[in-house]
Amino acid sequence: MSSTELRHTALDALHRSLGATMTDFAGWDMPLRYGSERDEHIAVRTKAGLFDLSHMGEITVTGAGAAALLNFALVGNIASVGVGRARYTMICRADGGILDDLIVYRLAETEYMVVANASNAQVVLDALTERAAGFDAEVRDDRDAYALIAVQGPESPGILKSLTDADLDGLKYYAGLPGTVAGVPALIARTGYTGEDGFELFVKPEHAVELWQALTKAGEGVGLVPCGLSCRDTLRLEAGMPLYGHELTTSLTPFDAGLGRVVKFEKEGDFVGRETLAQAAERAASEPPRVLVGLVAEGRRVPRAGYPVVSGGEVIGEVTSGAPSPTLGKPIAMAYVDAAHAAPGTEGVGVDIRGTHEPYQVVALPFYKRQK
Repeated sequence: MSSTELRHTALDALHRSLGATMTDFAGWDMPLRYGSERDEHIAVRTKAGLFDLSHMGEITVTGAGAAALLNFALVGNIASVGVGRARYTMICRADGGILDDLIVYRLAETEYMVVANASNAQVVLDALTERAAGFDAEVRDDRDAYALIAVQGPESPGILKSLTDADLDGLKYYAGLPGTVAGVPALIARTGYTGEDGFELFVKPEHAVELWQALTKAGEGVGLVPCGLSCRDTLRLEAGMPLYGHELTTSLTPFDAGLGRVVKFEKEGDFVGRETLAQAAERAASEPPRVLVGLVAEGRRVPRAGYPVVSGGEVIGEVTSGAPSPTLGKPIAMAYVDAAHAAPGTEGVGVDIRGTHEPYQVVALPFYKRQK
């Protein structure tokens, strides 16, 4: 395979048959949208959407020392995760910089699945493999062993219930259980990246098309639509969820990103980055770094990543993600700004959009929170 050749998911032909606009995302040929990204976004907020997330990177860690390895390699307390539960965490460099944000599922007593972002899957695999030295644990690249299909939105529990006898009512947020969906063996996880209730289904690639078609049929009467990466981005932005390469980078620690809560200093033993992260925690407490805030436009111009945030003619921060918000009906952005300008309601803040300072309102994140 040439280095420029894009990877294809098991659902590639199906996406094309649905008329998807495809795009290169982290070396994968992925559906950007099928029709209107605004319609897809609204379907997830009000009904349900179906996503192919097979580009995500699954890494299995097994063995008697699996929990100890993950506690050493990651910043979270993974040993305390119960079987059948999942945890959001991060993997950092020794200098505290974020290599990736992850979800770790404990599948069995000595078996974990680490799910990395597509763009960082190899980096995470290499780091875990290197950090496994001396631990009684095996790190296995399972990226080709899974297809990942997500069904997200208020109608998703009903759609899934019609295809499985798994106890979905008992399945909490950030938990997963093995079951069958439309006759296909799956790990059913109540997780997602949209701000809505929903499920992510890990299945063998050879079962992906069959499962997608069954979900499509089950959702016909309730407004389920296929959804691409474009609306996934606006959904996560409204929900205030960080995206690696935008809100999270190797030049930031979890404390810089306002996510210091994921670092668990109280866990037993050393972990990679402990010392520098302890210093970062102290610094954040005494002199807060730039703070991640929400910005809502007063006008119609859309801010993009990298645009300067300004106040009184001075640059006070930088936009990390920006897009029109279908839910708010206005352009929105996430940005890191100086602590002095981070309070919701701060006046006089703008975004420099090609030389014009467009007025923006500082708001608390998230922009959107679903009604429970």
